[in-house]
This record gives sequence, structure tokens and C-alpha cells, in this order.
Amino acid sequence: MTDIRVKICGLRQKADVAAVAAAGAAYAGFVFFPKSPRNVSVAEARALCLEAPLGLAKVALVVDADDATLDEIFEAVPLDMLQLHGHESPDRVAEIRARYGLPVMKAVGVADEGDLAALFDFSLVADQLLIDAKPPKGAALPGGNGLSFDWRLVAQRRWLRPWMLAGGLTPDNVAEAIRLTNARQVDVSSGVESAPGVKDSAKIAAFVTAAHRAGGRGVAEAGLGAPPILR
Repeated sequence: MTDIRVKICGLRQKADVAAVAAAGAAYAGFVFFPKSPRNVSVAEARALCLEAPLGLAKVALVVDADDATLDEIFEAVPLDMLQLHGHESPDRVAEIRARYGLPVMKAVGVADEGDLAALFDFSLVADQLLIDAKPPKGAALPGGNGLSFDWRLVAQRRWLRPWMLAGGLTPDNVAEAIRLTNARQVDVSSGVESAPGVKDSAKIAAFVTAAHRAGGRGVAEAGLGAPPILR
């Protein structure tokens, strides 16, 4: 069986953290972006992260944050990883990674094949990649819009760093997404909510269960060879 690591993003309540831990997810994501219905303050995030059990990786999602904002977050919140979900350049990613000394995940929006080159560029400076659906023009949110993209664009590919699939995933389609792409990590936010920013514990459990079950169908079982590195 191939292990699938699941990230549940946009947690706002202690019950959310408990549900994510009970379901067996690997990552808990906290959003620091005022325009998002999932936004949390530094104080709220600190309290939530202190509730997280050992082994559950705590990830801060920020969007084009400056050093002052990042300093405030890092001084108060016990984190394991930083997720950059804005228009950060490779140089900015490297700068942040060096400044704070924690693993950095860079989100890259994908709509067509022309967006894939950025994944290689960011794989040179980030610890992980998050491949998300590119938001529509004029969208208020860079992610968490419940939109998917053509998964065939990343099917059976790999990069220089571990990567995570996001964008429009739900308990009903995550197994198919894993089957088509051979993703070893998946991320969900709106797909396990009953309303924007309101997590549903039953949907969280169903999503993690579906993803873990899909991991039983590994590359060898599917008769696939090693995917090529995309450059």
C-alpha cells in the first residue's frame, strides 16, 4: 500500500483540529488572509496550534506576506511549515525559507500546460509544491474556490520536490484524482465544508478515508512505470 498524506486547510475551530487529527490527516492548515472566510488571527491560530497533537504538521498559509507580517506569525504561532499562496517569486521563496528556517511549500496555480514550467522553477527553491487550480481572473481568493483543473496535465509526472494536489477535491472525487495523477499528497479546504469557512467533521473523515483507500492502488498495481521528471 502506498501512503497518501492528506492536508485539511482553513481550520478555524478547536473542533476542526480535533476532527482532522481523529481522521488521520497529516497536515492542518491555517489561513492568514483577511479576504478569506477561513482567515484566523495570530491569537486564534496560536490557540488552535497548541491544541494540535504531536505528529500533526501545522501549516500557515499566507498570501504575498511581508516580513513584518511573517515575523508576527512566527513569534506567536508554533508552526511546522509555511505555505506561500500568492505571487511570490522564486527569489522571495528562497529568502523566506532562509529567514525562518522552516520548510516552505509554494502553491502554483495551473490552468493549462503553459503553467507547468513554474513548477520546475519553484522546485529549485521550495521544499514542497502545491499544485492548485488557477483562480479565475478577478477572483478575490488565490485558492479555496472549489475549482479543479484538468488533472491530465500533471498525470504521472514528478518534480524535484514532493508535491501536493489541490483544487476542487471532495470526498467523492479524491480517489479518482489520485488514480489519474498518482499524487501522494492531497489538499482540501472548501470540499469538506458545510458552508464557506465551516468545516464538516463527517466530510473530513470521509475525505481522509477515501484518500487513504485510494493509496492502496499504487503505481506497481496500476502497471505504470516511474513518471518522468518535468522540466
